[in-house]
Amino acid sequence: MNPAISSPDPLTRPVDFNNLEVAFAGKSDADLTRAYWLFKAMSSNLLVNNGPVLLDTALKLRLPVIPIIRATIYKHFCGGESITDCNKTIAALKKKGIGSVLDYSVEGAESEENFDHTTAEIIATVLRAKGDSAIPFCVFKVTGVARIDILEKASSGTLSPDEKIEFELASQRVTKICAAAAENDVRIFIDAEDSWIQQAIDDMADAMMQKHNRTKAIVYNTIQLYRTDRLEFLKHSHHKAKAGNYILGLKLVRGAYMEKERARAVEKNYPSPIQPDHAATNRDYDAALTYCIDHFGEIALCAGTHNEASSHLLVRLMYAKNIPHNHPDIWFSQLLGMSDHISSNLAAAGYNVAKYVPYGPVRSVLPYLIRRAQENTSIAGQTGRELSMILAEKKRRK
Repeated sequence: MNPAISSPDPLTRPVDFNNLEVAFAGKSDADLTRAYWLFKAMSSNLLVNNGPVLLDTALKLRLPVIPIIRATIYKHFCGGESITDCNKTIAALKKKGIGSVLDYSVEGAESEENFDHTTAEIIATVLRAKGDSAIPFCVFKVTGVARIDILEKASSGTLSPDEKIEFELASQRVTKICAAAAENDVRIFIDAEDSWIQQAIDDMADAMMQKHNRTKAIVYNTIQLYRTDRLEFLKHSHHKAKAGNYILGLKLVRGAYMEKERARAVEKNYPSPIQPDHAATNRDYDAALTYCIDHFGEIALCAGTHNEASSHLLVRLMYAKNIPHNHPDIWFSQLLGMSDHISSNLAAAGYNVAKYVPYGPVRSVLPYLIRRAQENTSIAGQTGRELSMILAEKKRRK
């Protein structure tokens, strides 16, 4: 969506993520103050760890916490309660050259009626995105249209005859969503989830890519590089796509369920699928970026990362391969409300950038918001970086 522009040699003068004037353009002093206190609160492990219990208690006691949440963490990380509500955020991001990824972030539904409603809502995001360069992608989680237990049994190959019928209904929903994306020429991410249900999700993603990615990438699978096996999985997926004569669409992320994954591995006495440390995750993530660019033309890539070093690496890799900044098959992506210094400065330099814009009723989006808070405390240095940049920008404005 960004016009091609002339920019410095990234090998000698990389994109400057410290340009705070660009990073916080459009943010009022009140916005910065709200963000400061929000990240300050998320820097407290005690508060974040006990927050879900306190929130649940407050809701049961019918205390007026929803208006407080709406005005603080919800306003910072979400676009609104509906697709229409997101229009203001979409327009503000577009003004900065940043695209929006509409993300219906309602979680925890378990009924077939709710799954059908979520399917219709995701298709509505596709129809909203059709022909609008400000919305370059849509996204969905398979757990939004299928029960976790069914996905777990499908992943382990233990479905009963009745469960096979239920799983087929879930597969039909995924097929319907991806068909709508293809019919309307809208690219769509299938998000990665817990390791014990991921096989079923990967199988669905492969089938949808094989069907819809013949001439361009429409469907993208997501790979979490904090898993020890995902770099090899990436290579296997590439070989499978080449053999099947389709383009591999990939969104690379570090991962979102580390603590839960490790806890389950201990509980059920199997080796943790998670990397032993942050350095190992960084190594595999950067190796995955390099592999994708080495096979550019066969792989369409979205780098979902809040890591400055990995973002700089992709800039350098693109430069080395003489790939235009705004090539439609390479995108950078971050979450709304986080890492504006990366998103805004990349967009200002002419790279394709998109922000995830979650939406949904406040009460229904609470699980997503709790996970955002927990991730900020678990990602090494994330909250500290956000706080230091906010303080530096407030000082610069004075």
